[in-house]
Parts: sequence; structure tokens; C-alpha cells
Amino acid sequence: MLNAHCLRWLLLTTALFLLAPKAVIADEKSSGIALALGSGGAGGLAHIAMLAEFEQRDITPDAIAGTSIGAIIGAMYAAGLSATEIRDLFDTFGESVLNPFSGFRSNGPGWTDLVRAELGNGGAFDQSGFLDFIGEHFAARSFEELKIPLQIVATNYWDGSSVVFESGDLFTALKASMAVPGLFNPVKLEDQLLIDGGISNPLPWDLLAGHELVIAIDVTGVREPNPDNSVGALDLLFKTFEVMQQSIISEKMHNGGPDIYIKPDLNGIRLLHFDRVDAVIEQASGASRELGSALDQRLVATSDDPQ
Repeated sequence: MLNAHCLRWLLLTTALFLLAPKAVIADEKSSGIALALGSGGAGGLAHIAMLAEFEQRDITPDAIAGTSIGAIIGAMYAAGLSATEIRDLFDTFGESVLNPFSGFRSNGPGWTDLVRAELGNGGAFDQSGFLDFIGEHFAARSFEELKIPLQIVATNYWDGSSVVFESGDLFTALKASMAVPGLFNPVKLEDQLLIDGGISNPLPWDLLAGHELVIAIDVTGVREPNPDNSVGALDLLFKTFEVMQQSIISEKMHNGGPDIYIKPDLNGIRLLHFDRVDAVIEQASGASRELGSALDQRLVATSDDPQ
């Protein structure tokens, strides 16, 4: 006859045994991969090609960290949109080129439908219309509702420090992270004035330390000299921002880079070239194949691991 103490011990042991297989199954679903998606304006459409490589291999990142366009695409993916759905979404709205008032589609929203003039508030446009547009395509409104853990980077204008969002309202974080100075409105949050995260951390792989494999996608683009060594005023403004971001990334690399660093060879893509989805993804094809090979090696290594 079992006494009460032995019976309690037996029940506890049985319960732990029954629960143990579930823990193992959860571990098996983990990819061990974390993904950093960088800042880069319309060049960030290349992130879509990278996400497609993950999908082709049925790999889901365990975590994502993103800045500016990387935060936007990372949020959509973390909310459950596929790479194809994200591509279709950008293809729908992106008819604007460098001049936000030029070339609008007749069968879809143009740039002026998605951003509103807000002169005097620290930016030329209010990005809320664009965020409302993408928000129509997924249900999540907070970080807690996302399917993949996400961190979003913005910058505190007052002291230049990075501000990392990982809980609470998702769209406040996105609005802050994409607030390119002079173009989009900064975000006031308590005692902070938040601007584009690319100013302080354009490629936030450092936020993903502790994961088995950290992959970082740098979409800052390249610049090639003209025959007469000239550059237009707007190009000079936006490309100088790109130079600054590349300098930050280079300095971070000296202190320890990600496990895998991928940089698509993006040429001739300006900040607002969101009408060139196909061109950007085509230019990113070589880099996406490079990422695919790295993911294949990861799959092989994982399958060979006796654990």
C-alpha cells in the first residue's frame, strides 16, 4: 500500500515525464537563427528576397531586429505576411520616385494618398497614412501579438542614443524608426523626440546576441561616380545619410560582426524608389542565393547533429 507521500511523488514524476516530450518538440521547432534587417530606404525591398529564401527552406527565424525599412518589413513578416504578400503590398502602393509628388498610379494609392504634408512639425510629411495602409494587411497592433519576437530601433534626437522597442504599441515604434530627418515627422514619446533608427544603429545585429546564428542584411546600397563627378542636391542629401550609415556599420564590424553578413549589390536605387520592387529584388538575386547557400549549410549541419 502506497502512503500519501509516495503517491504524491509518483504523481509528480508521472506528470513531469508526460510533459517532457512537449518541451523537446518545442526545441525542435526552433531554427536557432536570428535575423537583422537593416535601414536603406527603398533598397530595403531587397529584404523581401531574403525572406523568400527562408520560406523556400521552411525556416522561421527565432527573432528579428529591424531598423527603418527593415523594421517595417520585419514587422509585416513577424505578423504573419509571407514574402510574396509583402512584395505585392509594396507593388500596390509604390509608384513614387525620388520626388514624392511625381508619377501616381490610377489603380492604387499614390504617395500623396499615403503621406500628408506636415510642414512645421519637423518633417515634410506625416507617415501615419502609410502605416495605416500596411496595417490594413495584418491584425497585430502590439509586439505581443506578433508571431516572431521583434525588436525595432529608433534614435533619440536629444542625446543620439538608440531606443529599442520590443513591447507595447507596434505602430508607434514603426513611425519612430522610419522618421527620416527632414522627410518624415519625428515622434514625441515622453521626454524623447524619436527619429530614424538608422542614425544610431542602421543594422542591429548586436541586439540578437545569444542566438546560435545571427544573420544581418545590409541594404545601404552603393554609389558610383558620374563622368563629370557631379551629384544632384537631393542625391547628395540622401546619399550622405547612406554614407553615415555605412560608417556606423563598418565601425561596429571592428567590434565583432554577425555570423553571416549579406550585402546586396544595389545600384541606382534612391531612398523613395518604392516603385522599383522588381528591379531591387532582381539586383538582390545574387545576395539572396548567397544567403540560400548559407541556410542550406545550416540545414545540413543541423541534420548531421546527433542532438
